[in-house]
Amino acid sequence: MPIIAGVDIGNATTEVALARVEDGSVDFISSSTAYTTGIKGTLQNVTGVRRALSLALEQAGWPHEDFKRIDIIRLNKAAPVIGDVAMETITETIITESTMIGHNPSTPGGVGIGVGRTISIYDLEKTKPEDPVVVVIPESVSFEEAANMINLALSRGIAVNGVICQSDDGVLIANRINKTIPIVDEVKAIDRVPLGMQCCVEVAPPGRSVELLSNPYGIATIFGLSSDETRQIVPVAKALIGNRSAVVIRTPLGEVKERRIPAGELYILGPTGKRSINIDEGAEAIMEIVDANWPITDIFGQPGTNVGGMMERVRKTMSELTGLPLGEIHIKDLLAVDTMVPQRVVGGLAEEFAMETGVALAVMVEAQELPMQKLASAIESDMGVKVEIGGVEAEMAVLGALTTPGTDAPLAVLDLGAGSTDASLLRSNGQVELIHLAGAGNMVNTIISSELGIDDMELVENIKEHPLCKVESVFHVRLEDGTVRFFEKPLAPELFGRVALMIKEDFLSPILLDTSIEKIRDVRRKAKKEVFVTNALRALKRVAPAQNIRLIDFVVLVGGSALDFEIPSMITEELAKYSVVAGRGNIRGSLGPRNAVATGLVLSSAGRKAL
Repeated sequence: MPIIAGVDIGNATTEVALARVEDGSVDFISSSTAYTTGIKGTLQNVTGVRRALSLALEQAGWPHEDFKRIDIIRLNKAAPVIGDVAMETITETIITESTMIGHNPSTPGGVGIGVGRTISIYDLEKTKPEDPVVVVIPESVSFEEAANMINLALSRGIAVNGVICQSDDGVLIANRINKTIPIVDEVKAIDRVPLGMQCCVEVAPPGRSVELLSNPYGIATIFGLSSDETRQIVPVAKALIGNRSAVVIRTPLGEVKERRIPAGELYILGPTGKRSINIDEGAEAIMEIVDANWPITDIFGQPGTNVGGMMERVRKTMSELTGLPLGEIHIKDLLAVDTMVPQRVVGGLAEEFAMETGVALAVMVEAQELPMQKLASAIESDMGVKVEIGGVEAEMAVLGALTTPGTDAPLAVLDLGAGSTDASLLRSNGQVELIHLAGAGNMVNTIISSELGIDDMELVENIKEHPLCKVESVFHVRLEDGTVRFFEKPLAPELFGRVALMIKEDFLSPILLDTSIEKIRDVRRKAKKEVFVTNALRALKRVAPAQNIRLIDFVVLVGGSALDFEIPSMITEELAKYSVVAGRGNIRGSLGPRNAVATGLVLSSAGRKAL
């Protein structure tokens, strides 16, 4: 009997279903999953396909790379998806007329608000009593020397109203001087602190955050700013919200200059012509234009802007990977989600960031026969096995989903992957409606990474996939839902007091972020809801009779993201409002929501149809 391999190349993983097929009968032998190499639908996929097929052969009890046992490899048509972030305003948040230090050290010294002129500690003896000062201390001066010099100045009647020091000496200095003043320490770029400038230092009491310097009107009061200057100082105040300590220094006019690169406009081409929308108007307005101009023929960004740069990167990347001319790369769908993105504050001296509103974008590039045929030829050449393109993912997903026990037509399938959300509807007459939409698991990662300011994508993936807990003692944790779990063996000391991920029942992984469990959970759930629930409704509306989701009875969730511990329940809860029954699939009665497309590719080779 011929051996057929169905190969589903996804944005994150490549799945294989291996089966004997003859005279319409199908006997599945094994299945496997491996990471996709390169961008989906490109020649870089060959390595991932080879690895996935090798694993399937091993599971079947055959030699690791004995590809000659396979008669035909059937590939899905793949539509690459690239996600990126387009900022609302600028690439850098530039502060005019100010320098700020708001890095929030863990142990600032003293408490209160101090205003004065910045001076080096070496110049204290030259200072006049009527001149309020903020002392700047480099790390070359020990905390004992600093305390003695400040006490001597205080005894002479000098108004030392605050301290900025380079070393981690805030508390040590505060405990040794004869006046309670605010002290901000751990300022690495102490040499960049301008001297002779008007300055305000604020340290809040334990458990509180700064109030004066996180309020633009408070800063305006201290420095006597005009209304225009107050408007320019807003990014400073935003960056300091939630900090326990902060410093703002007014610098001379023109010392810190401003440069803006706008977020820009999107140009969406469709049946109603060319529609434009500014990124500043937000995700909801963008998606209204996308829906109003469906089906989309192409999307462009305004030249010289952030979104214009993103769209051109997408086209250039896909052109290089597929070998197609830039003019033949068409963006056919876009998903926009409002998010918050930390932006480095230029003018800051301690790597400060301000949270800027932005729009996360995922776009889908149109699938082309030529690149897929090139990939099929490359796999055939690499493995010496005949390769054919079997069909589009959504159609194959229906065939695979129907192997879930208890399913029957009419049936809708939501394929929740890493890069795209695909929907297909099998009608009672056997007709299949299908749609591919941009945005899935990778976009959730983009939002979590942006809003929490995490560059480690492995940590981002773990935050997406696992529930949280707070380690309250060496023997118990409090889960994110408020319940408590006890352990027989003591937990590792480094976990104590930290937010951690429940990777496994008996394995916790600490999250080394200064962020509360509530904030991390809210960001994770918001990202999943705005991507997956939004796209589920978009996709089902496209394929539903009369675009009415209520006319769909049953929905089966398949794909890697359907394994998530909360995405299926979010979608099920939302679809219940439309009286739709939805649930996670169980392909071939044993594989869960995985392998639907690969299984469908094998079944279609045997002449199987949805009805």
